[in-house]
Amino acid sequence: MRWTLTTRYVVDAYAWIEYLDGTSRGAEVRDIIEEPRNQCTTSAVTLAEVVSKFTRKGRDPKPALRALEDNSTLQAADTELAMLAGEIHAELRKSVKDFGLADSFVLATARSKGSKVLTGDPHFKTVAEAVMI
Repeated sequence: MRWTLTTRYVVDAYAWIEYLDGTSRGAEVRDIIEEPRNQCTTSAVTLAEVVSKFTRKGRDPKPALRALEDNSTLQAADTELAMLAGEIHAELRKSVKDFGLADSFVLATARSKGSKVLTGDPHFKTVAEAVMI
């Protein structure tokens, strides 16, 4: 019997934007999210960030939504996740002064699923779960 190792990732907005823009960092993201052994999740809060970025730039966010849905499972923000995100936010703001609430939802999602965070966001550089692109 041959074992295949599955790696779980929560993909943050930074990584999705790079992927959707087709940058060299986006190619790194593509290689990870399109690897069949990997399981990818995206926080609903991240989806909101991506839609906001596309809308502010005058781009149609529907293709971005399709890409997120085709390549990951969307994770809703329920009470338990919101509580964890709030705790993470309060703790990390002690050392990373501008660590955002959306980033806290990404990290809460990752911790709740035993996943890594796929990102290039410098706010995550000291976070153990972060895989920096």
